[in-house]
Amino acid sequence: MKRTHLPLNAMRVFDAAARHLSFTRAADELAVTPAAVGQQIRALEDALGVVLFRRTSRGLELTDEAVAGLEPLREGFLRFEESVQAMQAGQASSHYAIAAPREFYAQWLAPRLASFRAAYPEARFLLADEHADFTEANLDVAVRLAEGPGELEGVQLVAGNRVVVAAPEAQPGWIGWPGFDPPEGEGASLVVGNAGQALASALAGLGRVALPLPLAAEALADGRLVALAEPEPSRHAFWLLAPRPQWRQKKVRALVAHLAGAD
Repeated sequence: MKRTHLPLNAMRVFDAAARHLSFTRAADELAVTPAAVGQQIRALEDALGVVLFRRTSRGLELTDEAVAGLEPLREGFLRFEESVQAMQAGQASSHYAIAAPREFYAQWLAPRLASFRAAYPEARFLLADEHADFTEANLDVAVRLAEGPGELEGVQLVAGNRVVVAAPEAQPGWIGWPGFDPPEGEGASLVVGNAGQALASALAGLGRVALPLPLAAEALADGRLVALAEPEPSRHAFWLLAPRPQWRQKKVRALVAHLAGAD
């Protein structure tokens, strides 16, 4: 019997949009634009002949047809991923594809990967951009600055603390970035795109900023930055994340245990 053509990429986009009930957040997860998400959803609706989402005053809602298909779709994706992992297991049992923010990799993750490889000399690592997509980049795990694991399996690597810092001779003003807004009533004199750029800007003396403590720790220790207040808890922390099939792999469990137990 001839198999029906499956629009797998559009169905993957549908799964993300259904989990978030937001095209924008689905786009962030998949590293595409919201417009591309909307285009894929419309194409899928045309192919299936059903409406999957409706817009209400409260935002996006799933239609009954969409709800009916979600659970089998997600079970199918899990089976696909398990099949791929099973086929790759023999040749990639010691190879790790990891996405991580550059500064966190340099200051926290790299030394711990070195100690992991000392214990497992056969281990090989491929480092990807921090925003790499799990499926497209064939990642094993990713480190994200997030509030929690969300729909993925995960473990928090370090305490979610942040600290306000500046260079000793810093210019006045605040540095803003997506994880931190300056105090109310005090605008940012510089706005950057991520924590790494915020750290570099603070080191250059361009202002003060609140940063995740692990990113600032080395510069605080050697005096390139000074703390302007005591560290305080933050909703965001660095998490090691992976979809369930990867998380269950023996090689990933070994890496997770090593990193989660690291000082």
